Amino acid sequence: MEEQLIFAWAMIFCIAIAPVYGEYYSKIVIPSSKVEKVTNLHFFLHDTLSGENPSAVLVGRANLTRKDHSPVPFGSLFAIDDPLRVGPGPTSKIIGNAQGLYLSSSQDASKFTIVLYADFTFTTGKFKGSSFSIFSRNPVTEVKREVAIVGGRGRFRMARGFAHIKTSYYNATTGDAILDYKVTLYHY
Repeated sequence: MEEQLIFAWAMIFCIAIAPVYGEYYSKIVIPSSKVEKVTNLHFFLHDTLSGENPSAVLVGRANLTRKDHSPVPFGSLFAIDDPLRVGPGPTSKIIGNAQGLYLSSSQDASKFTIVLYADFTFTTGKFKGSSFSIFSRNPVTEVKREVAIVGGRGRFRMARGFAHIKTSYYNATTGDAILDYKVTLYHY
C-alpha cells in the first residue's frame, strides 16, 4: 500500500513539474515573397448516369428508398469520374475530370440536394496536373448555387474559394446533367 502511495505522489509530482521544464517551440513564417493569386476558371462538367459508359455510378442506396423511382433517390451514393469540357457540347474539348462522390441528401424531391466531394483535375493546358477540391452542399434545384473550394494541389496548392454552378442541361428521366462552373480560386 505504501509503495502505491509513493508511486501516486511521484506521478503527481511528474505531472505538476512537466509544464515547468517542458519546452514548446513554435515559429510563424509569413511568406513575404509569396503573393496570393486569384484564378478564375470557366468549364462544363458532364455528369452522365445513363448509357453504356456512365461517368457516375450508384455505389450505395438506402433500403428505405427502394420505392423511389427517381434517378438519384434520397440516400443514394454515387462515385463520379466526370469529364470537364470547355463547352456544353458532348464533343467539346476535354480539359480534365472531376473524381469523387456525391450523396443525395434531401428527402424532399422538390428541393433536390447533394453533398459533393470531388477533386477537379486538369489534364491539359497551363494547369495540367493541378487540381482543386470541393466539399460542399449543392442545392441542385436552385438556378444558381455556390459551393465551397476547400483545397488544392499543384498550381492550386492551399486553394480556397468558391464555384458558382448553373445547370445547362438536365434530363429528369436519366439524371444526366451538364453543369456550367465558374470558379474563383485564391492560392499561392
